[in-house]
Amino acid sequence: MEHLLSRREASEAVHDHGWRFLLGTLQTSVPVRSLVQGIGLMSDVVAVCGGDADQHLRVEVRPDLVVLTLQSPASAAVTSRDVELARQISAAVRKAGLRAEPGIGTEAQRSVQLVEIAIDALDIARIRPFWKAILGYADELSNAGPEDPLVDPLRLGPAVWFQQMDRARPQRNRIHFDVCVPHDEALRRIDAALVAGGRMVSATRAPAFWVLSDVEGNEACVTTWQGRDG
Repeated sequence: MEHLLSRREASEAVHDHGWRFLLGTLQTSVPVRSLVQGIGLMSDVVAVCGGDADQHLRVEVRPDLVVLTLQSPASAAVTSRDVELARQISAAVRKAGLRAEPGIGTEAQRSVQLVEIAIDALDIARIRPFWKAILGYADELSNAGPEDPLVDPLRLGPAVWFQQMDRARPQRNRIHFDVCVPHDEALRRIDAALVAGGRMVSATRAPAFWVLSDVEGNEACVTTWQGRDG
């Protein structure tokens, strides 16, 4: 029977199959030589997933890369079925003479990742409807509450979530990027940002997240699944 997995359970279950756990999803990428090859691989993957493809699988096909994402939408989380599908998909990819890989050790643009936008607010329930309307976004879950994240209905744009402020902070930016990367990619990404002129603001919550900023103080967080409950 299908059941929800913790972050650690999901990560460990698929790590050796070339997938990574990112923000309640499993993701991998498959380098391809052409759009035709990518579309052919997509067909193979959909066939392996069978009737679960429509509910669990998202596929982005590019001329040089196929990006695969698994999630159980009813819970916006990873379940045992997603893990099973990930393993079956990896086997199908190998059968096609290709390789499912998160991109570790290759160019930065090859690394799977998810970007979120975080909005700091004193009254989340009051400002959330504005952002939902102006972005044309939807609730992440059917039973979403007044402070829950928003998502692009097409799953093309970054998710938006709201961080509770305890006091007004007009001296700093109140919107920042959260860049969720594989746990074994985080330090490389941080080092690259520091070399590019950034500075470390805080690592007290690492490896859940590190806070960095550019030279003008605009902040971004590099996040992983590690260091969190579950």
